[in-house]
Amino acid sequence: MFVFNEDVQLEDLGNGLSRKILAYNDNMMAVEVHFETGTVAALHSHPHEQLTYVASGVFEFTVGDVVKTVKAGDSIYKEPNIIHGCVCKEKGILIDNFTPMRKDFVAE
Repeated sequence: MFVFNEDVQLEDLGNGLSRKILAYNDNMMAVEVHFETGTVAALHSHPHEQLTYVASGVFEFTVGDVVKTVKAGDSIYKEPNIIHGCVCKEKGILIDNFTPMRKDFVAE
């Protein structure tokens, strides 16, 4: 039920990107994603609904055909299978919430 941030190892994904897998069950998952300035999350899609909260930093997000700059306190909804990605303009942290959970993010 409880996941304490200090107990979760920050996983280095390379190229200025790292993450912590926070609380989850089969239906939903929270992930803390750390970006260095200039880091690119390449355009991609997946079958999960995703809600992103900008905890800190500045990001240029592409969702479908729309490009917007977001900052701390903003949020973005991504429907299933929509193409999306971002460029980190100022070092920051995103909190991604997925439904259902991302099985590909956890070791079997």
